[in-house]
Amino acid sequence: MTLSALVRLTATETKLFFREPMAVFFALAFPPVLLVILGSIPSMRQADPALGGARGIDLYAPILIAMAITMFAISGLPQQFTTYREKGALRRMRTTPVKPVVLLGAQLLMATILSAATTAVVLAVGRLAFDVRLPQQPLGYLVGYALAALAMFAIGLLVAALAPTGKSAGAIGTVLFFPILFFAGLWVPREAMGAVLRRISDLTPLGAGVQALRDAALGHWPQPLHLAVMLGWTIVAGGLAGRYFRWE
Repeated sequence: MTLSALVRLTATETKLFFREPMAVFFALAFPPVLLVILGSIPSMRQADPALGGARGIDLYAPILIAMAITMFAISGLPQQFTTYREKGALRRMRTTPVKPVVLLGAQLLMATILSAATTAVVLAVGRLAFDVRLPQQPLGYLVGYALAALAMFAIGLLVAALAPTGKSAGAIGTVLFFPILFFAGLWVPREAMGAVLRRISDLTPLGAGVQALRDAALGHWPQPLHLAVMLGWTIVAGGLAGRYFRWE
């Protein structure tokens, strides 16, 4: 019953998500589109000594994958779930055989599947259009991606736990969005950051995540520091979310 309900709710939540054109564009289409825009700049396709001899487009592929995760984790998930709680949908679900936790699972499953699909598109576009190499360490890449997603979803659930309304959840998500992506390297690639900024980036969930993906793309196993940082964020944020989460 629970598995069947999870599948049905996931399908329903996915249909509702695709009814919001702006959300669909920014969560699914914007990362690949931005990759194409960046890749169309000639200097982004040339090796840059300031970036350690790497091409800018090679560095931005994992950053845009991190962006796709972030769109769902702190922009979509907490706002949607807080809105359900605000409108009493979760309270009503508690009187049915399908418990609210199944709805939470459906939201997480939908976000995971769709963000993974965006990741596949970014990798495919990068490879076919701009000769960005596919990950040379696939297992390490998968581990880095999974831990980055877990860390960000835990943060998203913490926002959902603390925000009293859907609007406040959206506001908190917006405030978190820019610094998280800054330290992931969206505006200044990690390779171009100073030592202090790079160290701070190492301790953020997406800074660690982007570097883990970058290492795996080059054929190296992600560094233990970055894996530990993402796991730490997952445990701390997830634990706090579980402690403070309210169904009503």
